[in-house]
Amino acid sequence: MRIENPKAREYYLQESSKEHRSVRQLERQVHTASFERLVSQKSTDLPAAEHDIQTNTIIKDPYVFEFTGILSDVDYYESDLEKALINNLEHFLLELGRGFTFYARQKHIQTETSDFYIDLVFYNFHLKCFLIIDLKTTKLTHQDVWQMDMYVRMFDDMIKPEWDNPTIWLILCAEKEETIVKYSVLNDNKNLFASKYQLYLPTEQELQTYIDHHLSS
Repeated sequence: MRIENPKAREYYLQESSKEHRSVRQLERQVHTASFERLVSQKSTDLPAAEHDIQTNTIIKDPYVFEFTGILSDVDYYESDLEKALINNLEHFLLELGRGFTFYARQKHIQTETSDFYIDLVFYNFHLKCFLIIDLKTTKLTHQDVWQMDMYVRMFDDMIKPEWDNPTIWLILCAEKEETIVKYSVLNDNKNLFASKYQLYLPTEQELQTYIDHHLSS
């Protein structure tokens, strides 16, 4: 493999072996810098074994959704993005990474007075926990964070089995507002993440620029 970083090379080897990646899937992961996009790179190396996998070693920033076919210069709704992700579920699971399986779309949670719907729900069998995803086609707002906080509290109270680990929550947004990330529960809760997504395959330079900025912020 033409990868100079030995830790990245080991990551892709293990990822391909454990998840049975095809050559084409491996090439895509390398091309989109899957290793470098994991937020754990801010502070630590990726774990070498499955039993060492932690929450922050499976969340990427940014996510790349070129497989949806949605053009970045065309207006679209959150429902359009959700439908495109589900219609390309195999590609979406590849982008999510190790150990994920699909659980629900528009998961209905009903209280005594209201009905709520969570965009997407996945389960990670390595971490033994759910991942719930809220899709936002605009810039991250404090209302988005507040809404996700409420969703997770309801999900853990009404749906999550007591033997499962705490639910991971991920807000996927078109743009991140770093001030909100810094001064909200996003900065305090180790299971809450906000990541940017993009609808096109970035160049190597674009990815490196974004990652460098992310790591320095």
